[in-house]
Amino acid sequence: MQQGHTVDRDAIAAAERLIRPYIRRTPVIEVDASDFGLSPFPLCCKLEMTQHAGSFKTRGAFANLLMRDVPKPGVVAASGGNHGAAVAYAAMKLGIPAKIFVLSISSAAKIRRIRDYGAELVVGGDRYADALAASEEWVARSGTLAIHAYDQHETLLGQGTVGLELEQQAPDLDTLLVAVGGGGLIGGIAAWYARRIRVIGVEPEASPTLTKAIAAGRPVDAEAGGIAADSLAPRQVGELVYPIAERMVERVVLVTDDAIREAQRALWATLRAVAEPGGAAAFAALLSGKYEPALGERVAAVLCGANTTAVRFE
Repeated sequence: MQQGHTVDRDAIAAAERLIRPYIRRTPVIEVDASDFGLSPFPLCCKLEMTQHAGSFKTRGAFANLLMRDVPKPGVVAASGGNHGAAVAYAAMKLGIPAKIFVLSISSAAKIRRIRDYGAELVVGGDRYADALAASEEWVARSGTLAIHAYDQHETLLGQGTVGLELEQQAPDLDTLLVAVGGGGLIGGIAAWYARRIRVIGVEPEASPTLTKAIAAGRPVDAEAGGIAADSLAPRQVGELVYPIAERMVERVVLVTDDAIREAQRALWATLRAVAEPGGAAAFAALLSGKYEPALGERVAAVLCGANTTAVRFE
């Protein structure tokens, strides 16, 4: 963790007060798991995909822009799509120039959002690391401020407000399932709950960043593929994220691409909730049986993104 920077409940609460005028308090829906063909138990879904710009990333974007000194040339971000859309949206709202580097595999929905918010867009590279390297080169030339997608103190504080909000809405949870890519979301949420509930990470088998880091005892390179590669497949889990996850995440489970696809279909069929692959990953752990609650366990899942063109309206 950067010296003098902590990610804890007090810091997250302070960030929440700062960004509250700019973000939505996203809803929680309570359902019975039997609606999805599972054994009956009460289940809460935090519908974070209804956030501005279509994902939780907007919280971290506003935290960065409001808590850091932004130079006149503006900001730059590297992204699989959601972080870029969030930074573009926040920059538009605050009147700040933004340049976004995204992957060639980013979904058309995410690219369209970034353009609609008025940011300058550069598309190229197959992995998040490619976009990040291009963005770092631009920072060195332009004097812009880099807004990291997950491995940044302010980003973690912003994402941690999901946990603060959820605890107010569903105060009696035992377990929360959270998708993992670079780890900004699970790092912030785990720091908020501080082991007062079980926080379970969910990763695609094709991009097990936190799983590999835990096995190695430090962030290490992992595979970066699969259906959720534009949101859950950085090269490594974040350096700032890892020590939080090591202490405060109960465990991590892996789900297949097929399980993620089935979760997307089930959420649409049963709740009329649209989730992109990364946004449905946490729910996929329940639907596929990779996480099985104990009798009486009170469980929630974060549905964290909806920037997809997968749903057709007929």
